[in-house]
Amino acid sequence: MTDLERQAWALGEPEPNWNRRFLLGGGLALGGGLLLSGCGRHEQAAEPVLRVSVTGRGEGDQELLQRLAGITTPGFKVNFAHFESGHLVIEALNSRALDYGGMSEIPPVFAAASTTQSFRQIAVLHGDVNNQVVLVPKGSQIQTLADLKDKRIGYVRATTSQYFLIRMLRSVGLDWKDITPVAMGVADGAAAFSSGALDAWAIYGFPIQRALATQGARILKTALGFLSGNYIVSAHVDALADTKKSELIGRYLQITRQGYAWAAGHQDEWTAAIAQEIGVPLAYVRDQFARKSASYELRPVDAAAIASQQEVADVFAGAGLIPRAVDVRPLWDDRFNAILERKA
Repeated sequence: MTDLERQAWALGEPEPNWNRRFLLGGGLALGGGLLLSGCGRHEQAAEPVLRVSVTGRGEGDQELLQRLAGITTPGFKVNFAHFESGHLVIEALNSRALDYGGMSEIPPVFAAASTTQSFRQIAVLHGDVNNQVVLVPKGSQIQTLADLKDKRIGYVRATTSQYFLIRMLRSVGLDWKDITPVAMGVADGAAAFSSGALDAWAIYGFPIQRALATQGARILKTALGFLSGNYIVSAHVDALADTKKSELIGRYLQITRQGYAWAAGHQDEWTAAIAQEIGVPLAYVRDQFARKSASYELRPVDAAAIASQQEVADVFAGAGLIPRAVDVRPLWDDRFNAILERKA
């Protein structure tokens, strides 16, 4: 299993087995599709299914949010599959195990540099970037980004943490070769940081609050100004080509907007639910929410979103971290803009 496949949430829980999760989530969804197509008239008459990813935990967990908000999907069923990283969502899309998935701007860039892209990017989920930071340990002498030179810094390969770390270094005249980068999954990074094996850690999500509260860690810099806040909503090309499935995707986008609107109006209830679901103290979640740079909202495909992802692609290409320069424009599809531009 690769580092990316071993990304856990660093919350003290056992490391998940991705293959098992895939079989119990996306794999079953795919199996369900096979059953619908091959079993008989009764199964063929069953309500249609949309196979949707949930990436990570917390504010992006639509399964939890929709359940808490009492949002239903009349006329069709949603099969959720949980993944620890956007790269695994891309793999599932390319394997035809998902119809709809979310990830940051980075995994599609790596896919665009490969030979297989079985998805199109149909919407932007814009949200918080202050939940992505460079942390330094208690008592660290590091005070500025320039002080990261020659330091041992943990990050998660091919994710937003690698991207904003590259951009932070460049902002003070440093390059990737000026540090000792240590690629590791979130759980391993948390262990290394707490043991003193890292001088700094580029990381995202609730491990930040845990390190601040329990280890006396300090935020050196947030990703504000280095990340766009854009996360990508993608759909499989076959789902988009299927008129009925494409209609379901449009309806699900509307349902997703309803979920985020509910969360914005019920912050206390939402933070409490997140804390209980992921098993962290409520104070951690409240702290992260208090630091938010933006609330999550779905946005249509536009020139700014495309340009933002192209900048990401150019940074990775310039750093030699993808095999060739790529044009991200062919990945985008604006057919759902009319739905996304309507008032919620």
